[in-house]
Amino acid sequence: MSTIDLTESTFQAAIEDGKPMIIDFWAPWCGPCRQFGPTFEAAAEKHSDITFAKVNTEEEQELAAALRIRSIPTIMVFRERVLLFSHSGALSPTQLDELIEQVNAVDMEQVHAEIAAQGNNSASN
Repeated sequence: MSTIDLTESTFQAAIEDGKPMIIDFWAPWCGPCRQFGPTFEAAAEKHSDITFAKVNTEEEQELAAALRIRSIPTIMVFRERVLLFSHSGALSPTQLDELIEQVNAVDMEQVHAEIAAQGNNSASN
């Protein structure tokens, strides 16, 4: 599967999907972004169970600002509307494969239970 391009108008619907989503925030002028691109594309071809998306920060400045993207490339991983991982800087193919394994191993029931418990704790304070 190839990557999809996300925009401010498509972002929310994209993370609503229960499927894990790995997003690459990049810009055309960014050398490390261009170097990481083939690694990201190769992973997208290899893992059809994950949605791979790209956000061009030059074209989507408001979205990048809302997500507090300070440097590029930045990788974010969402699953069931939850941000599981955020990292500034390119990943090696091995690092990206390890990240994918970890994302697939996450017990989302437990994550949602922890989020609910945190919400209950802050409501009672």
